[in-house]
Amino acid sequence: MKDEHHIHYQVISDALEYIKSNFKEQPSLDIIAEKVNLSPFHFQKLFTEWAGTSPKKFLQYTSLEYAKKLLSVNNATLFDAALETGLTGTSRLHDLFISIEGMTPAAFKNGGKDLVIDYNFAETQFGKVLIASTEKGICYLTFYEDGTEALNCLQNQFPNAFFILQQNEIQLNALRIFNAKPENINQIKLHLKGTDFQLKVWEALLKIPSGQLTTYGFIADKIDSLGASRAVGTAIGKNPIAFLIPCHRVIQSSGIIGGYMWGNTRKTAMIGWEAALLESNEF
Repeated sequence: MKDEHHIHYQVISDALEYIKSNFKEQPSLDIIAEKVNLSPFHFQKLFTEWAGTSPKKFLQYTSLEYAKKLLSVNNATLFDAALETGLTGTSRLHDLFISIEGMTPAAFKNGGKDLVIDYNFAETQFGKVLIASTEKGICYLTFYEDGTEALNCLQNQFPNAFFILQQNEIQLNALRIFNAKPENINQIKLHLKGTDFQLKVWEALLKIPSGQLTTYGFIADKIDSLGASRAVGTAIGKNPIAFLIPCHRVIQSSGIIGGYMWGNTRKTAMIGWEAALLESNEF
């Protein structure tokens, strides 16, 4: 039987896809519920259980105007504060400290030779994930539809590593971040293969507060690479750690959500879920 969170996400995903395609008609709760084959009552209940807020409120969190508001307010305040203090926000989801360690130049060049990588498959409220770790930390986390294809991508990242299908505490600890009220989470360590520039961009992403948004240009400015928005976008597109390194919090300067390696609908769902969680934790 599929994990309950995953089933919920599939309903949310289908609903968001329908709304995005029919936004101009402003479909009612009854119409959206019919499209996902649920009664309005059960759809409202399921949606609220998953997102922590009503469908109407959730849609506000994922609207263009809401995104513009966040950009105009937060780029000048919260993001600066996060960069200066090293904090990632104020809610319980933000009380986690994630550190990045780059792989040695030798490991980077030789495709992970002598690395032992544990990997496993798991369910989250945003879909199925493949998670992998070395003895130093998480080295890979991806959403997938085809497990074999996902594993091939992981092995292509580290063609000379030794892989073991097994779950470990490093992975379990990292996966707890997907809980709405994470408890008993230790410091999450990431062991990443990337260039110096990529690592710098990924570290900047970690400082975007959960429930907030920023732009490619703003990231470029904060890492002293003003005018390098395209290079920043490329580095973000190479992010090997879904959700933990929150590239989903970077959008276009116009307020449009923009592309996402793991799907625009999933990105929209993450943004809305985090915004709803932040608001619930502020009361």
